Amino acid sequence: MTEINSKSTILSDRRSVLMAAGLATLAGLGLGWWRLRDTRLPMEVEEALWGAEFEQLDGQMLAMSRLKGQPLVINFWATWCPPCVEEMPLLDRFYQENKLKGWQILGIAIDQPSSVRRFQAQFPVSYPLVLGGLQGNEFGRLLGNDQGSLPYTLVLDRKGQIFQRKLGRLDPSDLAAWK
Repeated sequence: MTEINSKSTILSDRRSVLMAAGLATLAGLGLGWWRLRDTRLPMEVEEALWGAEFEQLDGQMLAMSRLKGQPLVINFWATWCPPCVEEMPLLDRFYQENKLKGWQILGIAIDQPSSVRRFQAQFPVSYPLVLGGLQGNEFGRLLGNDQGSLPYTLVLDRKGQIFQRKLGRLDPSDLAAWK
């Protein structure tokens, strides 16, 4: 009798573990679907995005509204961030190859203005770089970078819908998926 109860308990424990694993899998899939299903930015975030202005390296202001209506890559970076610096030639090449197709790239530097200007003089890129400072980091959080880590890239389509978010260094396969 004890042996039967023991086997019954083992079967019950296995069922519980399998059921818990199945529920966890379904919850994970559901969360993934929920996060991907809505590619629209919340209205208040969209307003903040297109209403923002950043100082360019020449001192002029860049209104984000000027970038609306075309595919846009927003890359948050810093001169002191090795993966950020490593991906910049890749972004620059992508921009040069695709700017005539309407693609835009904006590098928002979360850094000291003097450091960014020195960096740009040494390692120029053809896409615009702007000074984000600490507000740029908060702007990144608003756009989905909850951790505030760098590099962080957000890709928007012509309608301003989210095509991709990536925390960490980009690689060629990321850029190939944008085309």
